[in-house]
Amino acid sequence: MISEAQFNKEIDLIIANAIREDVGDGDHSSLACIPISATGKAKLLVKDEGVLAGVEFAKKVFNFVDPNMHIEVLLQDGSYVKYGDIAFFVSGSSQSILKAERLVLNAMQRMSAIATKTNYFVKLLDGTGTKILDTRKTTPGIRALEKWAVKIGGGENHRFALYDMVMLKDNHIDFAGGITKAIEKTKKYLIDNDLDLRIIVEARDLDEIKEILKTPGVYRILIDNFDYEDTRKAVALIGDTCLTESSGGINEKTVREYAECGVDYISSGALTHSVYNLDLSLKAV
Repeated sequence: MISEAQFNKEIDLIIANAIREDVGDGDHSSLACIPISATGKAKLLVKDEGVLAGVEFAKKVFNFVDPNMHIEVLLQDGSYVKYGDIAFFVSGSSQSILKAERLVLNAMQRMSAIATKTNYFVKLLDGTGTKILDTRKTTPGIRALEKWAVKIGGGENHRFALYDMVMLKDNHIDFAGGITKAIEKTKKYLIDNDLDLRIIVEARDLDEIKEILKTPGVYRILIDNFDYEDTRKAVALIGDTCLTESSGGINEKTVREYAECGVDYISSGALTHSVYNLDLSLKAV
């Protein structure tokens, strides 16, 4: 997984690029009618129900736009919120508040939606010992925000990107000439390049599970698109040799039963690619 320093760098890049994209050579609407010396106060108003996410990100945005702005936080990330709740107040330069407004809202609405959906899956898995994982099926350019939201919702992050973990999926295996060759080539590559990366290998059937188990050094086996019966068989075959992960079309109706098959993790792209934004507004007070 990426380090905290790398993650913070990603967040800083997201903020800088988003402000560049949105503000350009100036917020001319505000510049035209609001004096540069004007100050004001606004509240982050919740107009929906769910898990709040993005408060800490909002603080970073306001600080980037204007370090002199003050944020009074009433509700922390991870709080369950309802219509009418106020998450925070921000005060300072009126122009600065307006310059930061859209990025704060866009990010918090999406992050809160992801946190809410993740938390729903976490509750569905309660008592099973299985953890929910995100995937790389994220919005280009804001992956760090979406994975942050998954953590706020109680889920866990899979690899961040292609560089922080090896994941040998069906195409890698087929292009490499088979599972054993793919694993052995990968292990040699990691040694040759002095890389300490975990290896996950996807299995398409029970025979591939058996082949993976013949080669040591695999951190987790991805049990992909198996039915319940074969998932239970796969978990029994793998035992304590390595960790297990189920994936492939698993939804809120099936996630509990897959967890009860005994897998350590279930990954779902739906946590990040199929959500509806939580309704939030920034209103002057």
